[in-house]
Amino acid sequence: MEIILKDDVKGLGYKNDIVTVKSGYGRNFLLPQGLAMLADKTNKKITAENVRQAAHKADKVKGDAQAIADSVGDMVLDIPAKIGESGKIFGRVTTLQLAEALKAKGVDIDRKRLSFDQEPAAAGDFTATANLHKEVKHTVKFRVVAE
Repeated sequence: MEIILKDDVKGLGYKNDIVTVKSGYGRNFLLPQGLAMLADKTNKKITAENVRQAAHKADKVKGDAQAIADSVGDMVLDIPAKIGESGKIFGRVTTLQLAEALKAKGVDIDRKRLSFDQEPAAAGDFTATANLHKEVKHTVKFRVVAE
């Protein structure tokens, strides 16, 4: 089944992408949730026109995302966590804590756009990926330290 995405769907594609999915996934999830529409001839023309008109606006959004990535740069954040004697973390370090640490440094990135490259389970240095735009991804370095 060929569909046009109305919104970004993690692991599938970005807004206005034409993707092929299994018919059950499209019919039972994507279409009822309003995340996609059928990719028929009319919808493809409408989407192409909308994409053409929004091209200059997309350049501005991409520029803003690149500016955020540049402001993060090679910054290393300290994330406090409760750590045992063996160096393991009690509980978890979450993307919310990472987003709050970035906000404290003056960079506002939504926690849903952050994902860990490796789940932090002990004290040390780790990296996360900030998916700021479909063409702009940035690596955020952070260090888990004892509270």
